[in-house]
Amino acid sequence: MKYFSLKALHFLFIFSFFFITVSYAQQHGKINGRITTSDGKAASEVNIILKDSKYSTFTNEDGYFELSRIRENNYTLLVSLTGYETSEQQVTVENGKTATVNVVLNVSNKELEEVVINNRKSLISKKTTYVARMPLKNIENPQVYNVIHKELIQEQIVIDAAGAVRNAPGVVPLNYPSGGFAVIFRGFSVGINSRNGMETLSGRSSVGIANVERIEVLKGPSGTLFGSSASSFGGVVNLVTKKPFEASAAEVSYTGGSFSTNRLTVDVNTPLTKDKNVLFRLNAAVNREKSFLDYGFNNTFSFTPSITFKASEKLTFNIDAELFNVNNTRPLYPAVTAASGITNPSQIKLNYKKSLVHDDADAKTSSAKAFVQAEYQISERWKSTTLFSYVNEDVEYSYQVLPTWTSPATATIRATLFGPISSNYTNIQENINGEFATGILKHKILAGINYRYYTDTFSSTPTPAAAFRTIDVTANFTPVRRKDIDAVLLAPVIRAGRDEYTFSGYGSYVLGVSDRLFAMASLRFDNFERKDSGTVPGYSQNSLSPKLGLVYQILKDQISVFVNYMNGFQNLAPVNQPDGSQLILDPLYANQYEAGVKAELFNKKLSTTFSYYNITNDNAVIRQADLVYQQDGKQVSKGVEFEFIANPFPGLDITAGYAYNDNRIVKTSDANKAIEGNKAQDAPANVVNFWASYKFQNALKGFGIGAGANYVDKSYMSTANTFYIPSYAIFNQTVFYEQANWRIGLKLNNITNEKYWSSWGAPQPPAHFLVNLAFKF
Repeated sequence: MKYFSLKALHFLFIFSFFFITVSYAQQHGKINGRITTSDGKAASEVNIILKDSKYSTFTNEDGYFELSRIRENNYTLLVSLTGYETSEQQVTVENGKTATVNVVLNVSNKELEEVVINNRKSLISKKTTYVARMPLKNIENPQVYNVIHKELIQEQIVIDAAGAVRNAPGVVPLNYPSGGFAVIFRGFSVGINSRNGMETLSGRSSVGIANVERIEVLKGPSGTLFGSSASSFGGVVNLVTKKPFEASAAEVSYTGGSFSTNRLTVDVNTPLTKDKNVLFRLNAAVNREKSFLDYGFNNTFSFTPSITFKASEKLTFNIDAELFNVNNTRPLYPAVTAASGITNPSQIKLNYKKSLVHDDADAKTSSAKAFVQAEYQISERWKSTTLFSYVNEDVEYSYQVLPTWTSPATATIRATLFGPISSNYTNIQENINGEFATGILKHKILAGINYRYYTDTFSSTPTPAAAFRTIDVTANFTPVRRKDIDAVLLAPVIRAGRDEYTFSGYGSYVLGVSDRLFAMASLRFDNFERKDSGTVPGYSQNSLSPKLGLVYQILKDQISVFVNYMNGFQNLAPVNQPDGSQLILDPLYANQYEAGVKAELFNKKLSTTFSYYNITNDNAVIRQADLVYQQDGKQVSKGVEFEFIANPFPGLDITAGYAYNDNRIVKTSDANKAIEGNKAQDAPANVVNFWASYKFQNALKGFGIGAGANYVDKSYMSTANTFYIPSYAIFNQTVFYEQANWRIGLKLNNITNEKYWSSWGAPQPPAHFLVNLAFKF
């Protein structure tokens, strides 16, 4: 009886809510319409505001907008977009009716200061041409991808890539002891190896975010369009940089806080010619911060100029460069002996805020990147895009200390020195995009070729055969100094430089049937060749990488179901067997099958994706106990992902995600059965991200608050599954106040003072704060 009463009460509540909602809607009206620019193109992310009211929204990717639940009255509709003239339209709203307003925007000669604060890209937008390398909407694309916009990064007062990528479902950041940066998702790790769709790297010099417009996280093996060098079996991370625009604007921002953090950024944009055919933009950042440990620091400097040159109505050049210098100390990752009894880093008795290494055992690295894009509009529906990129990464020197814990209180110390190291990547790419229709069928085509050339020089000192020091961390000890390391280093070894060439050809075809059904078929051919290098013989490999996808829109442009088959590959050098023979290896392949649903509802105020995937690698290379190699291993990574992004009403933004992953070693050679069935390394089972913020619309207008959390399940540092990283949850909060030309914000990170470790066992910062002050001109 009690259960029945609860059910009845629940039904009554739902019925009442529905009745009130319907009644309320009938007593109000709507405004909708489409915004285009003077050249006839759809204007996305345009701010739509009803003056002297709480109502506001933005246009979607096709320029459409809708304002609902508006009280009957006469209004002034303010339509604004930076770089364009503000348009004011009178509109009358009647109960139960929809008023339609269509507006054409004209280019402005000055910044519109009164609407700068509202010129904010929607966090829901997933508009991109990089994921499919063709104009394909998210709802039409069979691949899952996430987009992290600079607006969210700024709102959260995030100053590094690690904090930014946590906003994507299932993504966990990782800083390598080499100084590089990577992310973990779908059971695999990958660096930020793509920049504006072209190969880049972050292997030893990390990556800055001062010039980031958005971060795109492409899920699943993506070898078909991005090749083996930019992608892993988990996917691709692509940085999209800020581009020049047709208005003069500048922003200066300062961030300071705990651990002596001081960060200054500058963003300046201006046309260089009166006709605005040459546009210039410069982003620069200086960052100085100490570690929360008693020793350790991180100093960076970035300088990123960019130019857009409109040579003609059909031809446009985009040129940008990036210089990024880093001087810091490397994170320490623990190794443990079986006799130590240590199963996770929390058992180590080293004070959580104490370092084993002094500041002078540091590293200096730099990277220089140059990108040129020439876009030629062949006709209304056909376009040619030619791209060139050059990336150089230099390591002047890098001290890396390697502690091995023989007991919870005792560590033996080894160390090595890397550098000088120089890595150079050159890529040339040509893409042809076209679309046409035959009856009810719509066709989109991509054809591309890519030439990649890689060279490097590499010098390092071998790790000492024996430890040079033992530290009891329960007693007072002096940290390891550079002079201690220099005293035991062996003579440096200079490895012969590598020369690698890759020629790739790829194509993609999307067939649209009656605006509801979309089928994709893509294929890549790779010819990889490595030249002889000293005593190491060269080798050549050919790879084919297919991709298939099917999308059906249950509700046009609102709900779609999709399935995909995606492939990734990695080139493998031949290996020498103990008997002197050589085993010629096939490229390492991974195949993904995925199915799911995507929804973009309520005039794109809500975007969600849910999918199940299975990634299988069935030709892994296994080294047996007798040192004989076999290419017969099998690894399966499967799981589900859920993303939820919403702007349910003006001022409120929600970004949330959940990912479950089960990545296991399914099959090994007979001699390695001990790890069969074990979890793969760096593969947490459950990862959760959440962030919500509210900006007051009327009273207290300009004031805002935000809060969020991240949860990462436990993971293992190796497939032996003997040493694990404990699960953790971190909570963050921000408050801010913003006006048209300035903003101030306070961010509290890890407010519960959680002790937690990275996926490789390095301790992470306790509770700390950041304060940001920005001025716009």
